[in-house]
Amino acid sequence: MTSSEIKTTLSYTADNDSKPYVEGTAKSYPTVEEEHSSGEMGKTEPVPEDGVAQPKKAAKIHDFCFGIPYGGLVLGGGLFGLIFSRNPATLRTALIGGALLALSTFSLKIWRQGKSSLPFILGQAVLSAVLLRQNFEAYSLTKKLFPTGFYAAISAAMLCFYSYVVASGGNPPPKKLKSSAAAVS
Repeated sequence: MTSSEIKTTLSYTADNDSKPYVEGTAKSYPTVEEEHSSGEMGKTEPVPEDGVAQPKKAAKIHDFCFGIPYGGLVLGGGLFGLIFSRNPATLRTALIGGALLALSTFSLKIWRQGKSSLPFILGQAVLSAVLLRQNFEAYSLTKKLFPTGFYAAISAAMLCFYSYVVASGGNPPPKKLKSSAAAVS
């Protein structure tokens, strides 16, 4: 048995003696030479021993983890601007911020139920694109770094983040639903 054929796992005992031990199970994976000679290099994936299907591909972080603070920031900035400048354009920013905050909150609620929150993620992405366009145009006319340049930069970053979440398959499922699904199969 070669070193490529042994799958090792690290386990801890329940007592306070936290000495790890390694237990090995035989698992035959092709060696580099075998894989290269068969002409199928990188084409085969090992099947898990317990027969459980691989989890669905998902983003590493949820959309609402950044969406709620982003929506709150845009809403707060819009209200602050409305109170102190009496500019109607800041009312539009406050409304978009409120919509972002609402979509992020709904995304969190739907995610907790184990359902897909893709429509809410797409809605947040569209609103980020609207804010990006609006603030980039204002920045290009006024060249004011704050608030228009700041909002343009943060909206561009959030648009990239929402694109990542959508491209990677959406939010990962909740841990409680993930563990109950594994127990059922």
